[in-house]
Amino acid sequence: MTTISIIGSGNMAATIGTRAAKHGHTIELMSRNTDKVQALADRIGNGATVGTFGSRPAGDIVIVAVLYTGAVDVVAHYGDALAGKILVDITNPFNAEGSGLVTTVGNSVSQQIAAVAPAGAHVVKAFNSILRGVHAADKPLDVFFAGDSTEAKARVAAFLESLDMRALDAGGLEMAYALEWAGILLVSLARNGAGFDIALGAEVP
Repeated sequence: MTTISIIGSGNMAATIGTRAAKHGHTIELMSRNTDKVQALADRIGNGATVGTFGSRPAGDIVIVAVLYTGAVDVVAHYGDALAGKILVDITNPFNAEGSGLVTTVGNSVSQQIAAVAPAGAHVVKAFNSILRGVHAADKPLDVFFAGDSTEAKARVAAFLESLDMRALDAGGLEMAYALEWAGILLVSLARNGAGFDIALGAEVP
């Protein structure tokens, strides 16, 4: 297993960090809110540590677990500290009504992050089509992901599979926009009778 760095201290940082720690990974948490992130590290346990916000993360895989409105600015703030890292974008850029996206074709949050990321960093979209409660249940799940780097995607796929998830490659980073719409689809299904304990998956009949 390996060290996974998570930028953020909110619900998804807690959910992903807890699941990863349970499956043997070392978790490093980084956030502007030092009190909150320390409390989260204490809650996760299993050797979870707190890094300095803006400094070079310990993990080669860095999960950007902040709201979409701040994700690009956070990556820009870290700058060269993220050189050579794999950046996992988990954001869902929903509009205020949760009925659509604020992004457009060719301008997904993942692509915006890639535009400001330092040389050698690779962006992979993942986790955004999983509801937090379902994720926290720690059951087997399908996870769709997208990115331009074959090596980075292989590393992320191995990480996902270590969490008892089936990693499904959706293609290049241009598919991140489609995955953002998958998040809308999931929420719409949940709101219209399917309930919030569902997950998207792919099955071969």
